[in-house]
Amino acid sequence: MIEDIQKRALHRTRILEGQLRGVARMIENEEYCMDIITQSRAIQRSLESLNRLLLENHLRTHVTHMFENGGDDRDQAVAELLRAFDFDGRS
Repeated sequence: MIEDIQKRALHRTRILEGQLRGVARMIENEEYCMDIITQSRAIQRSLESLNRLLLENHLRTHVTHMFENGGDDRDQAVAELLRAFDFDGRS
């Protein structure tokens, strides 16, 4: 993993851990549902940010290597990316 991306991804996971603990406390304290939903949506955005970092790393490392190899490796890279975005590869 690219060192800078790894550091940023780990930082985001720590933030996510704190956000999840916060939501759990809100639920335990029976706080207002809309406030809990707001925090839950913030967690979803944080997860998307983490996913973008992980995708960037994958593209810069594994996918680049797989495309350079060509053939089955290239096809596997395409299939993985389609799967990552919930596409089945069929038009």
